[in-house]
Amino acid sequence: MSGRVHGTRAMYVNERCRCEPCTAANREAENRRNRLSAYGRWEPYVDAEPAREHSRFLMRRGMEIAHIAQLSGQAYSTVDHLMNGRPARQRPPTRRLRPATSTAILAVPADLDLIQGATEMDATGTRRRLQALVRRGWPLAQLARELGMHPANFGAMMRSSRVQATTARAVRRLYDRLWDTDPADHGVAQRYISRATNHALAQNWAPAAAWDDDTIDAPDAVFDLGAPVPRHLALAEDADWLAEEHGYSRRHAADRLGVAKNTLDQSISRARRDQAVTS
Repeated sequence: MSGRVHGTRAMYVNERCRCEPCTAANREAENRRNRLSAYGRWEPYVDAEPAREHSRFLMRRGMEIAHIAQLSGQAYSTVDHLMNGRPARQRPPTRRLRPATSTAILAVPADLDLIQGATEMDATGTRRRLQALVRRGWPLAQLARELGMHPANFGAMMRSSRVQATTARAVRRLYDRLWDTDPADHGVAQRYISRATNHALAQNWAPAAAWDDDTIDAPDAVFDLGAPVPRHLALAEDADWLAEEHGYSRRHAADRLGVAKNTLDQSISRARRDQAVTS
């Protein structure tokens, strides 16, 4: 993605494009500067930090420099220099921007739907959403079917660092629909739910509750499970929730949690003793 947008002064100056739209844009910019100078209101540059911080936010939501440049109508080099400077010339990131450039970048919304479908983007958020669904008990094969993907292609996507925007959008919609649902209510057998949950635990995949909307797509974010909870308390709390919300019996809850019924019984008894001591 080149980010080359004609009809802008940036194309006229940076890319030396002399087409009529770019020439007209440059002429209008010069005329405006002359008018503002005459009134003592010419402000050629503004602090680049607000635009840089907004760009960081957009990148945490899955956009890349090329996407930001395209959506803001700026040259790729403008946004790249804003974020990375020019290492080859030992120059730091841009400190000042033209007001119009800053305004254009700040106006870019953090909207995945704006990115062209075939565009490849970072797959971090896509993987995390699918991993959270597996942790919830959704089998990988079931998720592949929901997305209309062959299991082999689905497995390759789960290992990839890049994903097409179309796929990222489909996974986001699936996650929004299923993250707080019980697979058993959708006909998934208990043995497959337990197998999926145990697989996710073995891989240290985080549940949906460990992510916020503004961190799940950020590659450098770390999931937050909250304060550590003893295993017997966690099992007892999960079993109580399954009984209250879905009417699970003790045996069904044990199957859902991937433990023996005797283990769950002991955990619940121990949790009740702990509660009696502290009450």
